[in-house]
Amino acid sequence: MKSALKQTWVLIVAVVVVTVAAGVGLGLLATGDDGEGGGEPVGSAQQQPSPTASEGGSSSASKTPSPSPTRSYPLSQPPRTIPAVRTHTPARGPGWTPDKGERVVVSDGDLADEGRLLAGELGLTYAGQQGDVRAGDVRLALNDDEGADPESYTMTVRGGRVTISGPADAGVFYGTRTLKQEVYGGGTAPEGVVRDEPAKPVRGFQLDIARKHFTADWIEDRVRELGDLKINQLGLHFSDDQGFRIESDSHPEVVSQEHLTKAQVRQIVALAASRHITVVPEIDSPGHLGAVIAAHPDLQLRNTQGVATRGAVDISDPDAAEIVDDLLNEFADLFPGDQWHLGGDEYQALVVSDPEASYPQLASAAREAFGSGASVEDLTTGWLNDRADTVRAHDKTPRAWNDGFFAGTSVKADADIQVAYWTGKEIGARLPTAYLSEGRKLINYNDEFLYYVLGEPLTFVYPTGQRIYEQWTPLVVRGTQPVPAKYDDQILGGVFAVWGDLPNSQTQAQVAAGIRMPLRAMVQKLWDPGKPELSWSQFKALADRLG
Repeated sequence: MKSALKQTWVLIVAVVVVTVAAGVGLGLLATGDDGEGGGEPVGSAQQQPSPTASEGGSSSASKTPSPSPTRSYPLSQPPRTIPAVRTHTPARGPGWTPDKGERVVVSDGDLADEGRLLAGELGLTYAGQQGDVRAGDVRLALNDDEGADPESYTMTVRGGRVTISGPADAGVFYGTRTLKQEVYGGGTAPEGVVRDEPAKPVRGFQLDIARKHFTADWIEDRVRELGDLKINQLGLHFSDDQGFRIESDSHPEVVSQEHLTKAQVRQIVALAASRHITVVPEIDSPGHLGAVIAAHPDLQLRNTQGVATRGAVDISDPDAAEIVDDLLNEFADLFPGDQWHLGGDEYQALVVSDPEASYPQLASAAREAFGSGASVEDLTTGWLNDRADTVRAHDKTPRAWNDGFFAGTSVKADADIQVAYWTGKEIGARLPTAYLSEGRKLINYNDEFLYYVLGEPLTFVYPTGQRIYEQWTPLVVRGTQPVPAKYDDQILGGVFAVWGDLPNSQTQAQVAAGIRMPLRAMVQKLWDPGKPELSWSQFKALADRLG
């Protein structure tokens, strides 16, 4: 009797072990009532039915149904990404991890580039446009959400599959960046639905390649980094007193020995486009043209004593406008994006106490062009507007540094020229509200937080990610004080800038390391307007984990 009873218990235990093992191995996602309001959250899996004869099960199983083995999951936690996602609806389920042999499929051929990129990054198979559904699929799709932010997306993780959809390919791409970060290093994309979009349309990185030559490979590495962080603009300041760093056909005499070829630039631009990054070129004028002047010394501005003015062309000379327009027209096709930075800052004719007396040729040209009461500031504003006309002809939206705009002039800067606000240290400095109250759109380059100036000259210090994360917002345009919130819509976003004032102070590798956390902190503040959920130490630890 004891022997028979012992055999019965062994059989029962064996059945239980097999049943539990089968439930775990299959990852069945059924749950009961969660007691949190009745019913499962969006995205939770339902109990799987027993197989029937028509589904390949035995006839005896269909006649005598038995409960399927089940596994209960806690509600999922929000994904941890940089920048953080805006909303996540949790659900119960195992989430999704990439597995070799699984597919990335697209519902629209326009998403082929995004699909191929993601498949290559995650070790999956890109299967193109497919209508069938398989376990483990990642599906990319365009939706018909008219009027939605084109950079928005929805990502649903449910039933062992992932769907990323958006109104435009840019949003779908950002969804793939979220998925990539979630599964980085063997992680799992949590079950549920992410709905995400940026707070600001301009999230940029500006690189001074004129004063410090950066290699094409290094710039391409930054492009990949920027794309993964959902940064969507790369500014290239390639002309200054110290160098002109891109090959030129119209004026090869101005090009520095160390420079990028046009082929290299095209490759950078193409890589950036694949990451939905617009490359914003800058040929700064009428100051910061020393490299052009070195080849054309007759264009240099001189005062009444014949003393040359550093970096400044004589804007009363039509030849100066002609050579700058030659360069603007030449490079417009090389940079197909719709943005152009005209510079306009630090024209040295305007730092003297009496520009009209020091530069009578400029005063005379101003009066001739704009009337008897016109000033050198009017003439300089006219120069800016003329260069804006040049790039507008190529369907570019112009921007200029804030110290290229002047108060009290009869000639006004064109209304569509965006203000790249970087400083309040110039002569006659005006608060950001002076520009915003005119209705101008502004991009935040605050030199207190967002300027990485090599060698830390003057009063500059290398910005830290922690200071940006804890103290800066897009409303903090100048110094440390925010502008009134009523101007928020006019502030298009922010740009973190690297300047090569003392170019040998850091190597390329040191620059990459130094800007790593500031870039991540800045984009967090540009993507999500709320106070970050993570402390700085938690944010930094997340960045270190994500690589």
